[in-house]
Amino acid sequence: MFAASTAVLSTLAAHRAWGMIALWGYAVAALVVAGQLLVTRRAPGPVRRASSSASRAALTILTWIATALVPLSIQVFERAGGQTNRAQSEVVVVEAAGQRIIEDGTPYLTRAAIAALPANEQVLGYTPYHPGMAVFGMPRALGGAVWWADARIWFALVTIAALLGIVRLLLGTLRPPFIRALQAATVLPTCALPLATGGDDLPVLALCLLAFALAARGRFTATGIIVGVAGTLKLLALPIAVVLLALAAVRGRRVVMRYACGAFGVPALVLLPTALVNADAAIENVLRFPLGAGLAATPARSPLVGKLLTVWVPGGTYLALGLVTLSALALAVWLIRWPPNDPAAAALICAIGLSCAIGFLPSSRFGYLLYPVAYLCFVPVLRPPSTRNGESFVRLSQNASPVDVFQCSK
Repeated sequence: MFAASTAVLSTLAAHRAWGMIALWGYAVAALVVAGQLLVTRRAPGPVRRASSSASRAALTILTWIATALVPLSIQVFERAGGQTNRAQSEVVVVEAAGQRIIEDGTPYLTRAAIAALPANEQVLGYTPYHPGMAVFGMPRALGGAVWWADARIWFALVTIAALLGIVRLLLGTLRPPFIRALQAATVLPTCALPLATGGDDLPVLALCLLAFALAARGRFTATGIIVGVAGTLKLLALPIAVVLLALAAVRGRRVVMRYACGAFGVPALVLLPTALVNADAAIENVLRFPLGAGLAATPARSPLVGKLLTVWVPGGTYLALGLVTLSALALAVWLIRWPPNDPAAAALICAIGLSCAIGFLPSSRFGYLLYPVAYLCFVPVLRPPSTRNGESFVRLSQNASPVDVFQCSK
């Protein structure tokens, strides 16, 4: 239904093209599910569960190929053939950033340079990402307008690599909750549509989920490096790094040091060179523009709480920013008073925190909700076995955190 309505009603040509292709992938998958239900309906319980898990995993992969990778490939080839409306604006922005970082050493234009652009091109002059995102645009700068140089190809490759890493780490948990979690990061339109038409959020999400999976295996050095790499791409990875820092702190000082070196050292190494080239340009692009203080209005204008306050309430921008600040302070108290004791608790805190931030920021969009939705779906997968079985309910003490209560009550 979502794909069909997108194909008919969307104002973006790339979205309509995705909807017309993905519609058939979702429709065939729905028919296959109906057939699976009929076939396994009368099978014994253990046989039914085993066959259901295997078939659902296979169907998830095939559906993702049909609804994300196939539309992505078609749009990439059409764009290489000369159709200019087969990519969202963020693809163009990332590729321009890749060109600038090669030529100027920074992906960011100054405020004066953006002001010199025509009014209808100023929004494309902004790069509201961290410098690492420009790496995905370098193939276009080096190879020209060929299909393999499209930034979405490289977004998809990093996403696939991270998802394969998650499957390998959590392979023993191939149960319906894990399959649902993978579907939330792949098959749902919140992920399939962006990967095919834009794609810049998907590698960030996949890397953060990989960091949670590594933390579930106790590999905090690798966790820090992976979430640090995500932090070189987008500011949205920073809250994840902070929450995982609280999780590492529960494990001891040495674990904290190993984790923090990667989680905060890697982004610092990437951000520092561009800050030295022009710090004001970096602030203009990464902070002022997303907060609505740039020369051009950010396209992230979904009617969420923060945006509605900004439009309809006098001084609503400051009120929205105040709500974001209060949410951040409340989560800081939560982390200090009840630090997460396992990756599932950390994922739940991240889902709640990002939901508040996305809802209260003056400039935001519904598409960002793919982050908290995926983190929430991964909570049951990351939960320790004793908690999944409900055995730790009796261990709850008077100091139990809200996350502990939530997990054990489930």
